[in-house]
Amino acid sequence: MKKINFLSAILLCLAIATTANAQKYAGGDISLLPKYEANGAKYYTNDGQLITGGMLQYFKQQGLNAMRVRLFVDPSQASATHQGEGVCQDLAFVKDLGKQIKDAGMKFMLDFHYSDTWTDPGKHSTPASWTSSDPDVLAETLYNYTKDCLNELKAYGAEPDFVQPGNEITYGMLWPTGHCYPDGGSHSGGTFANFAKYLQAGIKAIRETCPQAKVVIQTEMSKAVNVTNFYKTLKSYTNDYDVIGISYYPYYHGLLSTMENVIKTLHNDYPDKKIEIVETGYYHKWYPDNATYPVSTFPTWPATEAGQLQFTNDLIQMLNKYDCVDGLYWWFPEANEYGLNWSTQRVTDNWYNASLFDNETGKAMSALYVLKDFLGNSSGIENVSSDSHREGTVYDIQGRKVAEDHIPATLPKGIYIQNGKKFIVK
Repeated sequence: MKKINFLSAILLCLAIATTANAQKYAGGDISLLPKYEANGAKYYTNDGQLITGGMLQYFKQQGLNAMRVRLFVDPSQASATHQGEGVCQDLAFVKDLGKQIKDAGMKFMLDFHYSDTWTDPGKHSTPASWTSSDPDVLAETLYNYTKDCLNELKAYGAEPDFVQPGNEITYGMLWPTGHCYPDGGSHSGGTFANFAKYLQAGIKAIRETCPQAKVVIQTEMSKAVNVTNFYKTLKSYTNDYDVIGISYYPYYHGLLSTMENVIKTLHNDYPDKKIEIVETGYYHKWYPDNATYPVSTFPTWPATEAGQLQFTNDLIQMLNKYDCVDGLYWWFPEANEYGLNWSTQRVTDNWYNASLFDNETGKAMSALYVLKDFLGNSSGIENVSSDSHREGTVYDIQGRKVAEDHIPATLPKGIYIQNGKKFIVK
């Protein structure tokens, strides 16, 4: 077998030097993790070892240092369909999970949806209990609600480090009054001015209650021009936020070149803001019913474990070119139905095969183990002795399978991944 060693000390020192002055965050939105654990989902390492001690600790062991959780006003008011998709995070739920995150020594990002159910570019319903249609009254209600929630979280030991006053607010929030276009135009009776009033009320409550927390404004990449137009329009109302948060799903939003151009533009226009990818993900297999997806990215990254790994490596490599980007969060990494009675215990009604675990085996995907590479504070290369005979499929750094179940003696020089861990052959 060829000799297998660490990367040279020089390369490691260079990697550390480039990131020593900047704190970065890598993790995921784990808003359904307590449901999976309570229902007995079984999680395994990539090489088939049962994970014990709780998934938060395991995520931390893999180098992740931040987690995100969504919050709904009253999820009991959500439709049965949306509840079946995972809408359940009320304040009591978030307090418990938020405290677990903080107790684990991780940073906690709180995502206010300001709705009883999902919000995204296509829907932002006002909570059922917020009955007024007067923008001033709604702004005051949102302010009081935000402040009350944050005070309760602080008292519970779950003070967030990052707070999103709204989820994917490219087209405003609290529809219909806060419905608007990213370029400032009115939409279906709503106005950008109303939306800005609501957003400013949320920011005011955050600044007063959690002055150390960073305010994150989240949009998404349905059209790159929407992102740039949104922040340009917002600047005429307020510049009081810290982080530009972006959702980037390549099967919706296009290849990395599109995302990279947006990052360049935003950094040029707003050099005082950090940029974080607060939601991302990619498939490791198709849906069980083999439903087709209208995407152009699968030829670049196949919907396989290797393809998901390649996407993750490519994304991290691109993001790490920009010092302004300091956060990367995988959406719904904990999805795992293995170990549950699927007829009675499903945590969600829909399969999500872009998680970092396989729903049918409970095994971790290789991509989980490279997320920490975004942090840039280590080489990520494992020391494997020359007499190692570990088993497990071997991939090259592009995610292509090069060996089925062991490290062959004839492996060419290069960096490889086995069981989610990197090693180098010299």
